[in-house]
Amino acid sequence: MADTVREIERKYEADNDTQLPDLAGIGPVAAVAEAGTEDLDALYYDTTGLSLAADGITLRRRTGGRDAGWHLKLPVAPGVRDEVRAPLSEVPPPELTALVRSRALDQELVPVVRLRTRRTVRVLRDAAGTPLAEVAEDAVRAWPAAGAVGAGEAGAGRPGARWREIEVELLGEGDAGLLDEIGRALAAAGVRPASAASKLARALAETGQGRDGAAAPHTAGPDGRSTDGSGKAAAKAKSGAKSKGKGKAAAKGKGKAAGAGKKGQTAGDVVLRYAYEQVRAIIELEPAVRRDLPDAVHQMRVATRRLRSAFRSYTKVLDRAATRPIGVELKWLAAELGVERDREVLTGRLQEALAGVPGTLRLGPVDARLRIWSERRRAGARDQLLAVLDGPRHLSLLKTLHAFLEEPPLRKAAGRPAPEVVAGAVLKDYRRLARRMEAALVAPAGRERDEALHGARKAAKRTRYAAEAARPALGPPAKKFAKRTKRVQQLLGDHQDSVVARATLRELATQAQQAGEGGFTFGLLYGREEALAADRERALPDLWRKVSRRKHRAALRP
Repeated sequence: MADTVREIERKYEADNDTQLPDLAGIGPVAAVAEAGTEDLDALYYDTTGLSLAADGITLRRRTGGRDAGWHLKLPVAPGVRDEVRAPLSEVPPPELTALVRSRALDQELVPVVRLRTRRTVRVLRDAAGTPLAEVAEDAVRAWPAAGAVGAGEAGAGRPGARWREIEVELLGEGDAGLLDEIGRALAAAGVRPASAASKLARALAETGQGRDGAAAPHTAGPDGRSTDGSGKAAAKAKSGAKSKGKGKAAAKGKGKAAGAGKKGQTAGDVVLRYAYEQVRAIIELEPAVRRDLPDAVHQMRVATRRLRSAFRSYTKVLDRAATRPIGVELKWLAAELGVERDREVLTGRLQEALAGVPGTLRLGPVDARLRIWSERRRAGARDQLLAVLDGPRHLSLLKTLHAFLEEPPLRKAAGRPAPEVVAGAVLKDYRRLARRMEAALVAPAGRERDEALHGARKAAKRTRYAAEAARPALGPPAKKFAKRTKRVQQLLGDHQDSVVARATLRELATQAQQAGEGGFTFGLLYGREEALAADRERALPDLWRKVSRRKHRAALRP
């Protein structure tokens, strides 16, 4: 069984003759206690192409020390990583390899680097004796590992590297400000921030195994996703139309016009950057979904929808023949992710509604019945989702997405100035939304109107996503257009949530009736949801008049 530990630390390096300062008296540190010396032997695993290292992920098998075992380190934010641990075994444990599947795909994980470290540990304590931080002074030796490309046994005449590293890690609920104070004290003594984000990154670089000869330092964004991934995406998007294959035609574009547009951006630059962000989000959020982290399922589902929407909106930039099959698979994945997400949202809505019912009107075990209904679906949905992520269809989609990152299917218009192309795509989606809104506003009340409003909601979402993608080229007008369209989407979304809630309340009332509990309270909630939906329908025409003003569309035109 895997356990997870959150690491908040700073890494430094120093020359062999640099003396570390006495840290007693730094902030709340009252004493520095020696905690002994450890000899650690770690074997780091990756694909032969270093897919994990490219995203700042490390997987190691370590012996010696207090926490011998398998350790998978996943970036959360700069200086923050989650270390997922599993007991020692001869091969990488399945519970850890599953968490790197979106990067490794079906490639074998092999040893790439071996590190031997002599670690001297000191614990910083406050006046009450509470541990605040741990300072580890490491003498590190690194070699290519047996199993790495062109490698031999560690120390068997292969090129190696040595360095001295200092790690300062918060303990317990320590204040991150303490790390800043310690960092200033170390800097004053001649200690430097580490030149690489991890021991593995430095070892790969110094033993000549890094990608392109060196392992680039890695950081992570505030949302926990690696910025080197999006950085690569940005670099590719920047070259946009210069990609291989069909992208060559886009690179030629219309001669000098290919590099025009706002700040020189082409349509390919803008659309690819947005598409790459969504692809990276899908890849990087999968481990969080597997770990059942808060909001991970929702964010991954949103990324699949945004990417599919971009494929459908920007058909002049991305070859629809290539993106249509990907879109089919993205729709499938979004539906699988939606089973659990929809249950979660619906349960929260009904729980909130029940909380607003006076005790005198809460007849029967209504809370228990809702809880049972929700938990039964959660258990099944969770198991099903993990089976999907482990399945061959999802693996095939991941391979396709990685291939998209390497060679996007650009069309000739990708080389044109961005503003004219992306504005045209947004306005085309708007016209589609307008047609659906006109039909929905005159549809007969009941099921036909509900379905028409749901279709309009999906069109509003697509228009909003297209406008969001266009922001780098169109600026504030696109931002405002997306914001206005989002208001329509949210109102229609609330209406659709009410439609779904009423169907579930009817189901719950029927179950209660059959159990002899009575369905009065669920019927009461049904009536309230019906009234809410009617209120949203009354509010829609006025909102649409404001959102659909001609001047908002005119502002998008370059």
